[in-house]
Amino acid sequence: MNNTFSDHHQIKVVSTFSELINTDFQGAVNAICWNRNLDGDFKEIVTQLQLEDNITEVYPEDLLSLQLSEKGQIAREIILNDWQLLMDFGAQPSLNLLKNYERDEELDFISTDVYSYHVDRSPVGTNTFLCTYYGAASDILPNDQAVQKILIPEIREKLRELHDGPDEEFESFLQEYYFDLHYQPKSDAQPINLGTGHLWRIAVDHPDQRVLPCVHRAPVENDGECRLLLIC
Repeated sequence: MNNTFSDHHQIKVVSTFSELINTDFQGAVNAICWNRNLDGDFKEIVTQLQLEDNITEVYPEDLLSLQLSEKGQIAREIILNDWQLLMDFGAQPSLNLLKNYERDEELDFISTDVYSYHVDRSPVGTNTFLCTYYGAASDILPNDQAVQKILIPEIREKLRELHDGPDEEFESFLQEYYFDLHYQPKSDAQPINLGTGHLWRIAVDHPDQRVLPCVHRAPVENDGECRLLLIC
């Protein structure tokens, strides 16, 4: 068991998929980790897959068409099993081979891409699931170590200038362009890296959610290395 995760008050560590989907978020807990040490050669899968763009979606049939060593086959079985568990649960998993995500460089004072700490929002009750099988892994941040960017006075001032409309429409403008979803880490913030192989379920901002949404970000990729990520 990886105690570094269970040491954090916002993370609940479980040991089965059933516990992962059936454990409630409550209090400060807004991230649940199915803690695993996976066997298998995931690098072999990554090297055999064809990167067609910065992000390539990989389907089960793509995995099944690969000629793999025994270790590679173990890795493939794990991915296909995770995929099936999530499908059976009613989620829609997407397996991505990632070189990098799109960067948002439009505004120099606020970033709204996935490399910026953010929360996910949904109009319906849902969760975000993710597992990094290979490459750099995402980070999460305790909510009390993050400040909503729209509450930082100098950023808010610049957003008001950008809005250039009636005051009563300002809050809607912030939501419409997703500015309100992004967070700045406090100076003493200590990000928690989600590691490889663990399957995570993190809380999303939606009307029925009783806990704070989980603040997270995509990592900067390791040089010359693709990530293999299951997400839904």
